[in-house]
Amino acid sequence: MADHKEKQAVNTHQADDLASFLAGVERRNPGEPEFLQAVQEVAMHIIPYIGDKPVYKELMILERMTEPDRIVTFRVVWEDDQGNVRVNRGFRVQQNNAIGPYKGGIRFHPSVNQSVLKFLAFEQVFKNSLTGLPLGGGKGGADFNPKGKSDREVMRFCQAFMTELSKHIGPDTDVPAGDIGVGAREVGYMFGQYKRLLNRFEGVLTGKALEFGGSRIRTEATGYGCVYMMEEMLAHHGESIEGRSCVVSGSGNVATFCAEKLIELGARVLTLSDSGGFIYDAEGITRDKLQWVMELKNKRRGRIEEYVGEFGGEFFANERPWGVPCELAFPCATQNEIEAADAEKLIANNCRGIAEGANMPATPEAIHVIQARNSLLHAPSKAANAGGVAVSGLEMSQNSLRMQWTREEVDQHLRKIIRAIHDQCVEFGTAADGHIDYFKGANIAGFNKVASAMIAYGVM
Repeated sequence: MADHKEKQAVNTHQADDLASFLAGVERRNPGEPEFLQAVQEVAMHIIPYIGDKPVYKELMILERMTEPDRIVTFRVVWEDDQGNVRVNRGFRVQQNNAIGPYKGGIRFHPSVNQSVLKFLAFEQVFKNSLTGLPLGGGKGGADFNPKGKSDREVMRFCQAFMTELSKHIGPDTDVPAGDIGVGAREVGYMFGQYKRLLNRFEGVLTGKALEFGGSRIRTEATGYGCVYMMEEMLAHHGESIEGRSCVVSGSGNVATFCAEKLIELGARVLTLSDSGGFIYDAEGITRDKLQWVMELKNKRRGRIEEYVGEFGGEFFANERPWGVPCELAFPCATQNEIEAADAEKLIANNCRGIAEGANMPATPEAIHVIQARNSLLHAPSKAANAGGVAVSGLEMSQNSLRMQWTREEVDQHLRKIIRAIHDQCVEFGTAADGHIDYFKGANIAGFNKVASAMIAYGVM
């Protein structure tokens, strides 16, 4: 009885500490819901973990982690094809460089704002730590929409954007990459402008074309890594991906290469989606069908509903695919795409596992619903979509060595990195009853490495 009361008191104290910490973060960051959500998702595990470790509390390590080292905001002025002057806002959030230069993507999308980029940069710190590579966390972008713009308009914007960004980045300072709205075309334009401005050919951006320092499998890496994480989770429980029915959301690089790897491993992919809805193919999306989708999205900028006219199946307008019966789910579209009701549907349909290909795709309420079911394996984005930054880190290594590895070599490195991430999640997330909380494991493992470096540097 005494032990029970003592445990209750500890839990109450930890809950008070968590509430107090989150209230402080909210006071300092008003009107930033995405960032606050990301911090809460981490703090709910870190606050209890550091409860009996006074050095972390005395040195305010978690508080320092939630405060970016710096945020650069700048005006981007460019001309459209009609000669009209356009003005956008650019950002770079340099969150934490305790274990290496800032590393994280650049996003061009109308939804880009400081809250979104701070959430992504904060997540990036933990994700990069998990890879085992010497990379800090950062994120950047602009509220520019490349859709509907000509190549020359995109080029002029990218050059104007890099003219300012070049003052704040470098191969040993901050190494951006692509993200939503920023692919090989945009990276090429930005790298060319950086080279012109500084007269240096160096690995300051990743996601480059192979012709000027890019890495093989970089485009595929996030989608492949997401599948590898699911593969590791299932293998740990004596299961495999082969023969499993899979639901995938999205139809960009992450989703399509996730689907490609699933098909290669013998799974049956049933869905893909975009902002207009999702397609359901009961017979399964084959390699040929998937190749058609890739061309549809990358070359014609088409809509996923066109799939039905080409191959049959069903299109569900303005809906998400989480009600489709499946064994494995791969949210690869955007943040908060799985809500509590969606989680309930996945559970009702006996879904076995979820691997997050997108950043923070599940709401806190959905995570609560999922974690109440110990039988459902759930890998958080900081673990499951770390493949992209892992291969970006490998691209940096290849640039430093002035060489390019083969596809097989890069894929082997990627698999090893994802396996190591899984092992860290198991080490720090396994409960006394043997259940593995992958969210807890990823958060604590990612925190430990960064926190140790921060302590070693002293108060700064």
